[in-house]
Amino acid sequence: MRRADRLFQIIQILRRSSRPVTAAAIAAELEVSSRTVYRDIADLVGQRVPIEGAAGFGYLLAEGYDMPPLMLTPDEVEAAVLGAGWVADHGDAELARAARDLLAKIAAVVPGHLRPFIAEPRIATPPPRPQAAPALDPARLRLWLREGCKLRLTYRTGDGRETERTVWPVVLGYAETSRLLIGWCELRQDFRHFRLDRVTAAEALAERVPLRPWVLRRRWLDWRARERGAAP
Repeated sequence: MRRADRLFQIIQILRRSSRPVTAAAIAAELEVSSRTVYRDIADLVGQRVPIEGAAGFGYLLAEGYDMPPLMLTPDEVEAAVLGAGWVADHGDAELARAARDLLAKIAAVVPGHLRPFIAEPRIATPPPRPQAAPALDPARLRLWLREGCKLRLTYRTGDGRETERTVWPVVLGYAETSRLLIGWCELRQDFRHFRLDRVTAAEALAERVPLRPWVLRRRWLDWRARERGAAP
């Protein structure tokens, strides 16, 4: 790897982490020595890149620093094409349109040698499987998620019974054959997955979710980790 590319990758590693990253961790990812990382970080600091931290503690990129947004590598372009292609095939109509618009914007600004990776991709996702049309519009649900509203759902269980639930929404999941709302269910006093094709009615309540989004998400992640750990 060229030194210029390595310096860029160090910044990328720090950009994607909210916690200090040790020189050893950076060195392992880049397949170089820790001594090389220490020298490279010193050079970056000398170039006024606002890296905070120290050897033995780890390094953070100061908030507010950014690089030109589309200094992309071929792998990064292919990752964007693959992800946007999946969303275009599996997302709701608005997300699918947004995915196609995203690729068009990337193609308009990347250097010419990267455009074939978008216009003539050599990677692809499988064709989408048929999905039952949900009664609840995913675009509306995404708006409610952003606003932090509690939701009242009328939900049909697997055996055909209808129940009414008040839910604190956390995540809208897009799977191969279904879409799932993941949230805290006040009735069950636990996190639950609700298939959108089984939601027969939904409304946003005036009452807001009483937890900050990141707190609720952290609790869900902890719950998911426990559930996976308990699986045989």
